[in-house]
Amino acid sequence: EWLWLLSENFSPLCAIDITPDLRKQFAYLSGGRGQNGSPIIVFPEFPAFGEIQEREFHNVLTYLTSIPSLSAAGVGFILVIDRRQDRWAAVKGTLLRIAGSFPGNLQLVLVLRPTTLFQRTLSDILFKFNKDEFKMKVPMIMLSSVTELHSYIDRTQLTTELGGTQEYCHEKWISHRTAIEGFALMVKRTAQILQSFGTELAETELPNDIQATSNLLGTHINKKSKMKEDLLVALGQGSRLLESINEPVVRDPDHNMNQDELENLATVQRLLSQLNETERAFDEFWERHKTKLEQCLLLRHFEHNYREVRCLLDQVAQRLTAFSEVGISPAHADHIFRELSSHEERVCVLDRAQALAREGDELIQNTHYAEDSIQPKCIELRAVNEELSTYLRAKKDHLLRAIELHHSLERAAKWCDDGIYLLASQPVDKCQSHDGAESALQEIERYLDTAGQNKLTDPSAICRDYETVLNLEFRKVFQKQVSMQEMFEKRRVSLKKLAAKHTRPVQPVAPRPEAIKSPLSSPVDTHPVVCSQVEGQLQSNRSASMSEEDENLAILRKHVMNELLETERAYVEELLCVLQGYASEMDNPAMASLMPIPLQNKKDVLFGNMPEIYHFHKRTFLRELEEYEDCPELVGRCFLERMTDLQIYEKYCQNKPRSESLWRQCSDCSFFQECQKKLEHKLGLDSYLLKPVQRITKYQLLLKELLKYSKGCEGSEDLQEALTSILGILKAVNDSMHLIAITGYDGNMGDLGRLLMQGSFSVWTEHKKGHAKVKDLARFKPMQRHLFLHEKALLFCKRREENGEGYEKAPSYSFKQSLNMSAVGITENAKGDNKKFEVWCNSREEVYIVQAPTSEVKTTWVKEIRKVLTTQLEAYRGRQGICLCPTSDRAAVAKKRFTLQGFSNFNKGSPTSPDHKTKRHEIKSDPTPFGFKGTSSHNDPSHCICGRPRSLHAIISSVVGQGVNQTAEKCGKYTVVSDYEKGEGQDLSVKSGETVQLIKEGDDGQW
Repeated sequence: EWLWLLSENFSPLCAIDITPDLRKQFAYLSGGRGQNGSPIIVFPEFPAFGEIQEREFHNVLTYLTSIPSLSAAGVGFILVIDRRQDRWAAVKGTLLRIAGSFPGNLQLVLVLRPTTLFQRTLSDILFKFNKDEFKMKVPMIMLSSVTELHSYIDRTQLTTELGGTQEYCHEKWISHRTAIEGFALMVKRTAQILQSFGTELAETELPNDIQATSNLLGTHINKKSKMKEDLLVALGQGSRLLESINEPVVRDPDHNMNQDELENLATVQRLLSQLNETERAFDEFWERHKTKLEQCLLLRHFEHNYREVRCLLDQVAQRLTAFSEVGISPAHADHIFRELSSHEERVCVLDRAQALAREGDELIQNTHYAEDSIQPKCIELRAVNEELSTYLRAKKDHLLRAIELHHSLERAAKWCDDGIYLLASQPVDKCQSHDGAESALQEIERYLDTAGQNKLTDPSAICRDYETVLNLEFRKVFQKQVSMQEMFEKRRVSLKKLAAKHTRPVQPVAPRPEAIKSPLSSPVDTHPVVCSQVEGQLQSNRSASMSEEDENLAILRKHVMNELLETERAYVEELLCVLQGYASEMDNPAMASLMPIPLQNKKDVLFGNMPEIYHFHKRTFLRELEEYEDCPELVGRCFLERMTDLQIYEKYCQNKPRSESLWRQCSDCSFFQECQKKLEHKLGLDSYLLKPVQRITKYQLLLKELLKYSKGCEGSEDLQEALTSILGILKAVNDSMHLIAITGYDGNMGDLGRLLMQGSFSVWTEHKKGHAKVKDLARFKPMQRHLFLHEKALLFCKRREENGEGYEKAPSYSFKQSLNMSAVGITENAKGDNKKFEVWCNSREEVYIVQAPTSEVKTTWVKEIRKVLTTQLEAYRGRQGICLCPTSDRAAVAKKRFTLQGFSNFNKGSPTSPDHKTKRHEIKSDPTPFGFKGTSSHNDPSHCICGRPRSLHAIISSVVGQGVNQTAEKCGKYTVVSDYEKGEGQDLSVKSGETVQLIKEGDDGQW
């Protein structure tokens, strides 16, 4: 029996522990049995038996006696001691050693005594006398030959050395014993590991989250796989051992196994059977444990998905409450409906909730251990899902009713507006005639005939049918309709009266003789009462006409204001639609696969600062505009208050070329197509990206219309100022679009100051000395240059057209030249053309003759350059406290020659203009700054007014020319800084260095 192998506390001797001792073969278990089944232990001839250590002897006998089964060992062992070639002393020593330390029960001891005569005789005699020394309680028989041995033990149970037929190989026996014991130990360890693992599985607490459960399941599966591998290894080793034991039978079917071999075979078979049973029991337990873990993982997934879906359902419910409004217009309501439908399509949480409920039902059907926890959640999911679906359907029906009502209100409102516009557009003076009154009356009648399909007929029916979606707009439209009908009725009555008055018959009557008066008589003298009545009637008609004209202008202002508000609301809705339908989708992970690589992380490039524009209009500008709905003539104040905020459009327009380029690169991608499909837009995104540009230009058109209908009204000045400011913003936007197209400028544009003007000109250059190039000395053909006038510099650039479409076709500018405004002088008129002026520096060593497209453009540029230079001088005066005297300045409106230069010479080496060197040459200071020479005002009384020195402000006034009221201060002596040849008319030829005196300045500005 091998039960001891499975004991944890007992460690028996194993063959592998005493293999060297067993290999000495001083005793072995041959496998034979006595007649009563007693195991036979053979002590073969071993001359060195006396040299065996006691430990070795004890270990071998202990091991040998432990091998037979308990039943066989209980019968007792038969010892066969072969000492035929030995002496009596050896026999005696062996018997004494066995008698003193044999660990098992003995049944019989058979001794083959020495075969020599002397030793045999000696053995017989001494055995009888020393028998009591052996202290053996079993029979001990001395045998003379193996033949006598066969009478006690059958030959088949003895090995060939003892005259038997049993085959025995000691090495093979040791190998089998070692393998059997190793296999038994493996089975023992495997059983212990499986038992320990089973205890671990049974005591494991189920985790509460997905990751921990998944990790635990993975860990247990890995451990189970390792256990399975160990089982397979053990089963393989047992199978191979069984084949080895059965090998003699397989080789020779007639081979009969001895009892030990049969017991070995049975032992291995029992171990294999036990291993298989252990594996089966473990597999059953593992399947139960694995199923529970898998169910736990499914439950954790279900609970996690339930929490997510429940949260999403709450968000959907909250989002649906945001759709409570029914819109302010058909487009708004339709947009809300489309947004709701799109939201319904995008939000698949309802389907997900249904799928999760079905998943819970499947878990319950599969006898999940947590059925009591799953079932309530499934019921709740279905209930919330049904509630949201019902609410969504009701909300869509609600919006559809609202859209239907809005369309009715829009038709009615448009009909009223068109009717009011019709009344306002009828000329009052033409209605004074019979034909004019008849024509106007027929026009009104025809328009009233269209009331059937547009007019709100039954307010009570509308209130009944659209009770849930009625808003204040209905009351406004209905009131407008009533007011419009009253206006039509009044106009119709008036026109009927006028038509009736003109159709009264007039009978021709010959004048009576006494009625004929002298031509010298006056009708007034003759009929003073009649004339007075006629004049009063005319005055009354004129007042009525003026009152009706004011009413018509108010209607037209209202019409423009309505257009402003309606287009503003539509504009805000379109921006919101673009930001939600395109910009937000660029951050949607579900759409990431449709987005091309060039478009990724480029939302700011594509949309610019559109979110900033939307928030400004939505939260601020639209609300403030609505406050002026009833007083359109005052809306200019709103524009003036928000003029700074409206400058955000400059940033958007500057980004527009980059946005256009990116759109052109990615316009055909699936991402934009999918977004457009969801929004149900007929136009692509590029059309909506153009909306801000269109909107900022639309304001000036609406302001012009309002200003046209508000002449003489309160707020007209604000409207004019708002229009001017809006045009200024458009100009700044346009200028900035050109400015960002400059290439090749190495400095910082921000250091040049604010951009004042820009435009294209023809430019000639003159270099009188220095290192000028030959081609610059006599340049007859002008250069085409685009000039950019900044506060601190004047840039010369060459315009280059680009290939492409749209913004891609916008020109670019190559930087060529830069002049610091602190060293620049101007001459207003160049000889020969009133469209030319000169820009020069370095005492006219470098002269740039600039020809404008028109004389008006030239005048505007000269005026702006004057402002820059005079501002510089005034700033310098403020820093230095310098009082300057006037020098030469010949002024004329169209043909005068005016010379003005910057103040760089006042502070040599420290120009205030940007520190930037030109490409051609350096700008040097001019010795005659600002056109004035350093003549002290104290030396010439003509430069003083009322005994005090002439003020710098007076000098600047004379330079800029701010009005005829300052002529007295302008009078004085001036020094000519350059030659001027007489042209035509009353021009005066002067030479450089001459002194001239200003007598007076005419009303036209001529000196």
